[in-house]
Amino acid sequence: MPRIKRRDFITLLGGAAALPLAARAQQPGKLPTIGFLGAEATAWSVYITAFAERLRALGWIEGRTIAIEYRWSEGRPERVAEIAAEFVRLKVDVIVTNGPAVATLKQATSVIPIVFAVALDPVGGGLVASLAQPGGNVTGQSTQQSDLAGKRVELLRDVVPRLRRLAIILNVDYPSAVLEMGEVQAAARALGIEVATLEIRRAEDIAPAFAALKGQADALYVVVDALVVANLARINILAVGARLPTMFNTRAYVKAGGLMSYGPNLSDLFRRTADMVDKILRGAKPADIPVEQPTKFDLIINLTTAKALGLEIPPTLLARADEVIE
Repeated sequence: MPRIKRRDFITLLGGAAALPLAARAQQPGKLPTIGFLGAEATAWSVYITAFAERLRALGWIEGRTIAIEYRWSEGRPERVAEIAAEFVRLKVDVIVTNGPAVATLKQATSVIPIVFAVALDPVGGGLVASLAQPGGNVTGQSTQQSDLAGKRVELLRDVVPRLRRLAIILNVDYPSAVLEMGEVQAAARALGIEVATLEIRRAEDIAPAFAALKGQADALYVVVDALVVANLARINILAVGARLPTMFNTRAYVKAGGLMSYGPNLSDLFRRTADMVDKILRGAKPADIPVEQPTKFDLIINLTTAKALGLEIPPTLLARADEVIE
């Protein structure tokens, strides 16, 4: 797969910057290298920008004091293993990725530091030993918040007051998605809402899953993973066609046509990931860098999608939103 270059996303500003210590320690002509493994290039472009801007503020200028190798899994698990092997061959100095890819990366290397920018349950998923003392070669940012699922369901009920049956679409081969599904089910049932589960494992499962609903749901909770991201347009189109208000975990999917999202500010997580990478490149070990949890949360609403669904968003909810897309 051809390398995705930085210029596809942002133009780095010029300017002098102090050469980081780790860069000076490298052999002449060999820049420290980050292996960056994401799910899909377009959806991740805003996070790349946040990550690169923070690196630059810390003195790491791509092409001058650091090299970054970008790779994309595009919803195909086999690509993750291929990319992991490639990063090992390239002898990258650190790998940046998301939670779902970590297990495969750990199988490929126990030496190269791995930093995950987003992971739902890094301890329960076996990515780290604990948040305070990760151990091994992995650390990163945890998005686990026990009340997030409940808040999302409540927000959907604010938009759909007569919410009686909630559909959940998820890739059941993704363990973190199954964990989140359980949290959504518990939150919905506590509110007296029935749940219908749309289980998918591949792109071909998506249309039949929607067809199976046959109008028997009032809203759709989308559990995001690489498969969902790779098929985001299809899911949003089918949801609008089925008159289903959708809830996602972050802004990018609302901008792409979803109705709402509530969750950690991912750009902030990627900026904090850059801080971790900086520490590692300067000699710190992942085992000694505690896993961090989010501090910024955003509610995003897409009014264009609301109009397409014939929904009137309550003014009180609009007033609470961090961003309204029109």
